Amino acid sequence: MTVVSEDLARDGFAWPEPLAFVDLDSAPHHLDDLRLPPWPVVGTGNPLHPLASRLDTHVEKGFDAVQLVRAVQASPIAAATLIQLLRLLPALSVPDGLVAESLAYATLQGAEAHRSWIAGHRARQPAPAPTPTPGAVTLTREGDAVSAVLARPEVGNAIDRAMRDALSEAFALLNMDSSIASITLEGSGKAFSLGADLDEFGTTRDPAVAHAIRCRTLPAHEAARCADRFHARIDGACVGSGLELAAFAARITATRRSWFQLPELAMGIIPGAGGCVSLTRRIGRQRTALLVLSGRRISAQRALEWGLVDALVD
Repeated sequence: MTVVSEDLARDGFAWPEPLAFVDLDSAPHHLDDLRLPPWPVVGTGNPLHPLASRLDTHVEKGFDAVQLVRAVQASPIAAATLIQLLRLLPALSVPDGLVAESLAYATLQGAEAHRSWIAGHRARQPAPAPTPTPGAVTLTREGDAVSAVLARPEVGNAIDRAMRDALSEAFALLNMDSSIASITLEGSGKAFSLGADLDEFGTTRDPAVAHAIRCRTLPAHEAARCADRFHARIDGACVGSGLELAAFAARITATRRSWFQLPELAMGIIPGAGGCVSLTRRIGRQRTALLVLSGRRISAQRALEWGLVDALVD
């Protein structure tokens, strides 16, 4: 629903749920008492309007307002949780932001929407499902530079528990060894990473335990500590947790065939591998919200324009 100008001065909790649009072509320019409701408020029209930066996101060229409505209506609690988190993150440090993200993610892990998605995913799997090769990260060192390669190409470098632990250990090594000047992360095969291994969703049923595990083993904790020495090279698909981790890097290059996506909202959750923190610092909270709420793929060229990547390479 579009909120008309006179609605902007009202108590935010009276705004329509689960998603409100503000027409920035007709909205007033001065509104000191704006109070946003605890669900997404999206701007349309003039992106230079003084009010635009105070909203949760803006429908940019190439994105569809109708698509946003459908996505939010399908996962309203996850969408609201995402927005509430993104509003908090600019005021938090990276470590505190990762804790806040994990707590928000844990809340949604126990929600009916995510449990229903897990049940549907399992029902769609072939029986008996083949057992994939456990994930691994190949490390090589030349002089003061380390190369890390995601080595699970047969499943698009989907990040399972083994690969997650290997990544955490690799970045921890960098943090312990000051003689290492840089670590470059890339994927083997045709994709950088298709994100988290979907078959592992729901294996830890207690959200509180899952949060405790993330606080100890999430690679983002170690990667953020050495971000100035972290480089990422993207080729092909860069999805979900793969993108979330790469976004911590001080420098990201991508081939022109690369594409980027955060599809978690359709699963009833939000990015939980550090992406709400890393992408907010790379492209801002509004574009992070747009990427998550839409679930849309963006091209390497769009990623370059947004600052999600620093350069395109052949």
